[in-house]
Amino acid sequence: MTASVVAAAGGDVALAFIEIGAVALALALLARLAGRLGITAIPLYLLAGLAVGDGGVATLDVSEDFISLAAQIGVLLLLFTLGLEYTGDELKTGLRTGAVPGVVDAVANFVPGLGLGLLLGWEPTAAILLGGVTWISSSGVVSKVLGDLKRLGNRETPSVLNLLVIEDLAMAVYLPVVAALIAGQDAAATVLTVTGALVAVGVILVLALRFGDRLSTMLSGGSDESLLLTVFGLTLLVGGLAEQVQVSSAIGAFLVGLALDGQVRERAEQLIGPLRDLFAATFFLFFSFQIEPSTVAEALLPACGLLVVTVVTKLVSGHVSAARNGIGPAGRMRAGTALIARGEFSIVIASLGTGLADGTELGGLAAAYVLLTAIVGPLAAKYSDRLPRSLAARRVLTSPA
Repeated sequence: MTASVVAAAGGDVALAFIEIGAVALALALLARLAGRLGITAIPLYLLAGLAVGDGGVATLDVSEDFISLAAQIGVLLLLFTLGLEYTGDELKTGLRTGAVPGVVDAVANFVPGLGLGLLLGWEPTAAILLGGVTWISSSGVVSKVLGDLKRLGNRETPSVLNLLVIEDLAMAVYLPVVAALIAGQDAAATVLTVTGALVAVGVILVLALRFGDRLSTMLSGGSDESLLLTVFGLTLLVGGLAEQVQVSSAIGAFLVGLALDGQVRERAEQLIGPLRDLFAATFFLFFSFQIEPSTVAEALLPACGLLVVTVVTKLVSGHVSAARNGIGPAGRMRAGTALIARGEFSIVIASLGTGLADGTELGGLAAAYVLLTAIVGPLAAKYSDRLPRSLAARRVLTSPA
């Protein structure tokens, strides 16, 4: 290798370090600003990504593959820590009692997207994909919001987590079905694919629930360094294996956290926290980094209409799920607002339709819609406690003496 080639490579590495360092410092300033404002930093991260992506104010020339991988790790770590807050018994109870909230959530939030797609004159497959975009809440955004607002221990939080798990499990059926529709597969091939995904989900669930205590016992000894590396490695390994068998990697990461208990759970939460925050910030930045502002602008009007409708439908989902667990009005409102944000799954679903006749319109509308919900959702969750009080005060003022 010649000296000029070495020097050029060194210059590229130095430039990458400078850009990534500058991005990290900018995110730190945004996190500090969010702390001063008393809100989660997610909306600020998303707006920053929009500003430095293609077509933004200042385009960054960093490795997209590197940022994308870091972003996906961020999602897995967010879901892992979410699993740490959820016990095996709570999951079993949630799966037994979550059928009604799950059906309400699916119907209420799938229909608006499907209906708008058909109203716009799209082919049925594209409309079905838009229904999936509006159905699935973002586990990554929701878990970050609950952590930032210190609501992981709230009474309504298991209701929220239960709906997230049911949605992710439902993806084991939905994604193979829509992939088959796009590919034009016959019914037999579709059934075989869905069956394989469901079997994989069942195996992962059984392993997590039946052998989690043994895993915790094995990890109870050793240094913090060895525990951190083990937990990090397991999260990525199980998430990757789940993805290979067409199950969401988020489910795999969630179940790794679910499998841990006792002192190991507490130590893992403390150790993984800083790493999670670093990679999660990268995820939210990269999420909007991929969106062209011009695409968002063109689809803004229908996206806003869809936002208004599906904010209401997610409030209904949260209300039904929390009410079945005996949660009061304020908790139901917190549950509903926590579920508003859509994210990683919605983008994945929309990307499946890129080859369709309406694929470009689907991608633009999904990007605008997801960005709006990912900004509005955390802000609504932050101020959700004010709405029940204001409604109660209004009822008092308007009631007859």
